[in-house]
Amino acid sequence: MCAFMFVSFDSGFGRGLFGVFLMRLRGPGSGWGLVVVSAAALLLLAAIALALALILTRESKQHLHIVVKRDLTRAAVKKCRGSCGGVLTDSEGTFSSPNHPGSYPPNSLCVWVIRVTPPSLVQIRISSLTVEGPSPCLFDWLEISLDIPLSCRFCGNVAPPTINTNSSTVWVTFHSDGSIAGNGFSAQYRAVAPGHKSCSREEFICDGGRCLLPASVCDGHPNCHDQADEANCSHKHRECGGKKVGPYGYVESPNHPRPYPHQQLCIWQISVEEGHIITLSFRNFSLETQDVCEFDYVEVHDSVSTGAGRVLGRFCGTTFPPDLTSSGPHMTVVFVADEGVADSGFNATYQAVSVLGECLQRQWLCDGWNDCPDDMAFKFSVFSLFTSNMKPASSCELIEVEMCQGLSYNLTSFPNIWLSISDQREAATLLRQYRVLMELACFEPLQRLVCGMFLPQCSAQGGVLQPCRSVCSSAERQCSQALDLFSFSWPFNCHLLPDSQDPMECSLP
Repeated sequence: MCAFMFVSFDSGFGRGLFGVFLMRLRGPGSGWGLVVVSAAALLLLAAIALALALILTRESKQHLHIVVKRDLTRAAVKKCRGSCGGVLTDSEGTFSSPNHPGSYPPNSLCVWVIRVTPPSLVQIRISSLTVEGPSPCLFDWLEISLDIPLSCRFCGNVAPPTINTNSSTVWVTFHSDGSIAGNGFSAQYRAVAPGHKSCSREEFICDGGRCLLPASVCDGHPNCHDQADEANCSHKHRECGGKKVGPYGYVESPNHPRPYPHQQLCIWQISVEEGHIITLSFRNFSLETQDVCEFDYVEVHDSVSTGAGRVLGRFCGTTFPPDLTSSGPHMTVVFVADEGVADSGFNATYQAVSVLGECLQRQWLCDGWNDCPDDMAFKFSVFSLFTSNMKPASSCELIEVEMCQGLSYNLTSFPNIWLSISDQREAATLLRQYRVLMELACFEPLQRLVCGMFLPQCSAQGGVLQPCRSVCSSAERQCSQALDLFSFSWPFNCHLLPDSQDPMECSLP
């Protein structure tokens, strides 16, 4: 038996095994039992050979995956070299978008590969973020990807909390399209030991290293697996607003300049001495961006409460509202935030201005806006015109946006304080999204509505007129079903518009 085995293996693995099998068949006294045993041995050895082949193939594929990923990393870094991106291997460092803190260029693609020495893990803190938004970040974004199939994408104006990863290698990608740009981002990274994850002082830590912004704590929405962020919330004072008296002061959103909490309703009632009016100036302003200010917004009333007097404007997004002036000694400022996106909020200062014996600043005269309660600025400008024989300056301008020409009026005024639009060029850009609906039979009433809101009628009495509520209701009645076919929900809240047919109070485009 040993001789048989020696001869068979010496003459080659497959051929030797076959030789043993034949010799055992030819030997004296061989039976079917030996045949079965030999066949089983042959099958077992064949299975072992197949398993070895599969293992070698798998290792080859894994090696190919590593090579491809390495080549992709090198290609991405090579493409970005000289402008942005790169491989960061120090134990700590910084990186930022191109030109930061200036505006980043269009069509940017930057890839950073952060590698720290295992078993250390990568921790990233984004100290500033101003990237075109809003969520889900389809145009410009900052994306952090780990070796496992997990990534986080950021945009907007609120920097995310500290990111504690579970990896020694992290990919960071910054992308921008060809249009709107912001100031980008600035970030820091460092290597931390697996058991030493941390958050910044104002952040909340849970789940063994997950960091939350203050606005996400006690907001009614559990973010931690153990719901620790919603525990012991009875002490949190969520009210805001109040009465403001005196010749000057300020109002600001809760937590400013950090993100404001969700579900806020803040009402400030500002009062100054009789014979004075109030000027309100915004120093910082960054709220959730919307076409119509319906979710998060600041609304200013020319009265002692929200139920009386005219509304000076409703504002959202990131465009600073213009300076606002009351017609008397009272002004009410309302801040509303829903349960969704939160931003850094706003800060505004107010000041009392005397109207006894004098009017307002000279640059406010003859600007088309009635800033004085008894039209003193208007009377002064009329007197100056007659005495100096000069043509009055006007804030009205001809409508140049082609889509909105041919309305019942041809004069508008900017900035658009209702939608925070700076000029006609910006309005034209925003109106392009509605051109896809031109083929609808109801496009005409929809056109009158959106033009009336984006390019409001310039009033002869000063300021602008919003579309009447009937214009919005008529367009909604005729178009809402057609929009459903395109999976578009009705984008306007008609109840926010004046419920009147008086051409002095609202417009009928």
